[in-house]
Amino acid sequence: MSAEKLVVIGQGYVGLPLAMRAVEAGLDVVGLDVDADRVKRLASGESFIEDIPTDRLGRALSSGRYHPSTEYSDAEGFDICVITVPTPLRDGTPDLSFVEQAGVGIGPYVRPGCTVILESTTYPGTTEELLRPLLESASGLTSPGDFHLGYSPERIDPGNPDWRLENTPKVVSGVDPASLSRVDEFYQRLVHRTVPVDSTRVAELTKLIENTFRQVNIALINELTMLSHHLDIDVWQAIDAAETKPFGFMPFRPGPGVGGHCLPIDPCYLSWQVKRRLGRQFRFIELANDINHEMPEHVAQRIMAGLNRSGRAVSGARLLLLGLAYKKNTADMRDSPAVDVARRLQALGAEVHAVEPYAEPHQIPAGVTVVGLSEREVSAADGVVVVTDHDSFDYDLVVRHARYVFDTRNRCVGPMVERL
Repeated sequence: MSAEKLVVIGQGYVGLPLAMRAVEAGLDVVGLDVDADRVKRLASGESFIEDIPTDRLGRALSSGRYHPSTEYSDAEGFDICVITVPTPLRDGTPDLSFVEQAGVGIGPYVRPGCTVILESTTYPGTTEELLRPLLESASGLTSPGDFHLGYSPERIDPGNPDWRLENTPKVVSGVDPASLSRVDEFYQRLVHRTVPVDSTRVAELTKLIENTFRQVNIALINELTMLSHHLDIDVWQAIDAAETKPFGFMPFRPGPGVGGHCLPIDPCYLSWQVKRRLGRQFRFIELANDINHEMPEHVAQRIMAGLNRSGRAVSGARLLLLGLAYKKNTADMRDSPAVDVARRLQALGAEVHAVEPYAEPHQIPAGVTVVGLSEREVSAADGVVVVTDHDSFDYDLVVRHARYVFDTRNRCVGPMVERL
């Protein structure tokens, strides 16, 4: 009996780990992506995601069950399709064009009994109101009835060695009980635990709740950090002390802002939907966005003030930024606050150098010179800024040789170190 055929649309930080896990579970997987260069690299065994080592990709290719492709025709005869495409914001409005393109592309290959699952983060109602009509129109079939349709929010955390796809509980849903059963059955083959919910809207809202919770609490801590600086209070020590409470508290720590696809974007989907459907504002989300978007400017101003105290103007200063990715130990630079910090320092006249061991050259902001972390580079800089705290950085070297350090991640200790 031949293996079930799975199509994963999107081979990025969400789709590629899903494809690899499905191959290991015995499915025949077609990994579709519109980026021809990405598909070519995958086909040659080159992984661009830290969580998927090259040897793991190589084993999937060698099995004969993983087929990266740019052609929707390779989806013909599929049993299950999972859509993991980006859902960015455009001028504050959700851009679901990639979901629409995926629906139009896969629609002609939808057949009786197959299952389509959306994983892309979006506002409640997208699966039933947007994706379903596209699939039905292109296929001439209906759901529920002819084919199964569901939603399961992605919970991939790039660079997290402890929580991976297989051991992170997976929320699953369907447009009817039969669809839910099929979606649940599929993910049970891939993960240790599934969490069924009553509807796709509940599942879509679940993802937004998770990221809104983080966005709001990070904003709370970031605002406390800005105020604590003016009150001359060590907010890092206060957070560490609060963390000793064994109940009723969860620690969040400050940083230069929020980045990645989730935090700067996902809560805005909920805010947009509330305004569109109810005519009301989601004030917590809008306030949290304002505070977190303010952090890169706050960081730039703090650096300028720190240089001034040492008799050095920011204009013409040589600054060394450690890390440009939005998150440590990854190359992911989507909406990275580090990039925003770099641009603001450049606008103030600084000469910006950066150490970024993960990102590829084309991802580096214009005008930023990439260098290695060395005694020479640290000593040559008027200031070193810890923006993304990759574990591979030698922070002791930085402290020993830097004239001035501004640390947004609490990784350095020394007389020349100023913390966020």
